[in-house]
Order: sequence, then C-alpha cells, then structure tokens
Amino acid sequence: MHVPVTHRSAPSRSLARIVVPALLAAFAFAGLSAGAARAADGDATWTVRTGTNSYGDDRSSFSHAVNPGGQIKDSMVVANHGRTSLELAVYAADGYTTGTGQLDLLTRDKKSVGVGAWIRSGVTTVRIAPGRTADIPFTADVPADATPGDYVGGILTSLKQPDVAQGINVERRLGIRIELRVGGALKPHLAIEDAHVDYEGSLNPFGKGDATLSYTIHNTGNTILSGRQKASVSGPFGWFRTGAAPIPAPPGLLPGESRHVTVPVHGVVPAFRLAATVTLTPSLTDASGSVTPLDPVEVTAHGWAVPWTPVLLVLVLVAGTAVTVVLARRRRARRTRREDVLVQQAVERALSGLTAKEG
Repeated sequence: MHVPVTHRSAPSRSLARIVVPALLAAFAFAGLSAGAARAADGDATWTVRTGTNSYGDDRSSFSHAVNPGGQIKDSMVVANHGRTSLELAVYAADGYTTGTGQLDLLTRDKKSVGVGAWIRSGVTTVRIAPGRTADIPFTADVPADATPGDYVGGILTSLKQPDVAQGINVERRLGIRIELRVGGALKPHLAIEDAHVDYEGSLNPFGKGDATLSYTIHNTGNTILSGRQKASVSGPFGWFRTGAAPIPAPPGLLPGESRHVTVPVHGVVPAFRLAATVTLTPSLTDASGSVTPLDPVEVTAHGWAVPWTPVLLVLVLVAGTAVTVVLARRRRARRTRREDVLVQQAVERALSGLTAKEG
C-alpha cells in the first residue's frame, strides 16, 4: 500500500497539525502485514521500512519490551525512488488515537513526553541520492523512573517544500509506529463513565420507540486495551428487554485515553422507567500477539420512557369524565334549587290560605 501524505499551510503561519498516513493506523490496530510505506508527489518519492537486524526483518512496526532505565537500539531504512536527491528531516513523536480511531503522531511543535522524548536518532536530517537507501539507527533510552505500561509513538521522515504558485508550504510525513512496553506491574483496566439513556417514542399509542445509550470508555490502566461491547434496554424488573445491534469494538485506546460511544436500541417498549445496561469485556494483547479477555465491566443507566400518546388519551378521558361529572352535579344542584323554590312557594300559599280562613 502506497500512501502520499500532504499538508499545506500559509508561509506566514507555523505548520498546523499534520496527519500521519492511514497506513500507520492500519499497522497499529488491524495488525496488517504490509510492505514499505510510500510517499509520492512529482519527483519526490520515498519509502520507509523497518531495518533488518536481530529483531527480525519485514516487520510492520517496531515493538519492544524494555525495563525502566533500559535501552533499545533499532533502525529504519529510507529509500529514495525519485529522480532527484532527497533531503528529509528525521524525528520522533508521541502517538495518540484520533476521534476516528486511528493512530496519529504529534507534530514537531508539540512536546512529546514518552516515546517521542526517549527516541534519539543518529541524524536529524538525511540526504539520499536517487535510487539509494539510507539506514537510520535510533536509540530508545527509557528513564529509570518510567512508569510501567505501554507507550506508543513513531519515528518520522518529513519533507517540506514551498508551493510558490499558491503561496503555501507543503509538508509530507511518513513514519513507522514504535510501541514500547516498560516492565513492571501491568494494570489493564477500562472504565465506563457518564452513561445515560434517552428515549424517543412514536405517535402510535401501541407502538414502540427508540432508545439511545451514551457513555465514555476510559482507559484508566497502563496498557493498550480494546474490548467487546454489548448493550440492552429493559423496563422495570427486567421486563421487555431489548438488545442493541452488535457494537463495533473500540480502537485500541492508549493509557489515559477516552472514547465516547453512542448506541441506538430500536423497538423499545415505553415501560415508564428504563434500565440501560452496557457490558464491556476488555482484551489485552501481549508481546507475542496473544489476546486475553479480562473481567467484564458493567454499568446500568436509568431513564424515563413515558408512553405520552396513551397517557394523553387517558388524561383527555379523565378530563372529559371530570367535566361530565361537574356538569351533572351542577344540573342536579340547579334542579334541586328549583324544586326547593317550588316547595317553598307551595308552603307559603298553604299558609296564606289557612290564615285567610281563620280570619
């Protein structure tokens, strides 16, 4: 796979964030086996690959286990496939996971504190003649007080060229992922945070609605972790349980990283009070590539699912009944008052007749 990577910015401004090739993300999370990564633009064409040494050859990335205070030596091979000499900047940077779940590396103006700070290359720039290659050795010196766990970054080659016609600078970066596992106690752990559920019903008084479950997966441990997710929504006492469709596994989150997840659940019965449960089973990958599932993490969020259409119908019925009762009582009250008046009048007439006879 050959991936050109280009960044453009106005010359009057410092270069903004530059995206690392999608190929790097493929190496990072899919475990793909691939050949050399390639960048190409006109006469400037180069590739990078891992060096051949005691660690192996044709590796897709650099992966090492090292103790605090230890040192790792490795190399990257850069080949110029263009028609002119090529001068590239060489540097290392820390990695992070983007919102799309791919690996990216900090730009040169951002300070690295992990891999990017520990890696030292023998050169900061390299000039390669057409058709030639250059072996770039580098050393990772891990501090003695480094916290155990996983650290991810990369070693990069960078080419910056002016585009006079458009008045902008163009920079392309091509690099290889570096993963270091610092020895010590590993504490893999994923947490589910800020879980909540929302419900949206339908106008059909007997219909079901849709629930949306939202939460954040937070890597609170010191290893790279992914995991399997599943979610369901139920009413009181677990009634009317509805499962969500299969949820894609989150990308491998680096220690300290978070990822927001939104899960739709269709066909939910509006049972007034909902319980939305999400279960996350983290998976840990060791140095050999074996994946070990960890204890599941489960969180339940509650929300309201009021069937408003039947509720409104009931309210209208209750209101209509109340109005009917009130009107009926008023009619009876008026009829009673009229009857009382007639009785009073009859009594008065009777009394008047008796008085007249006595007189």
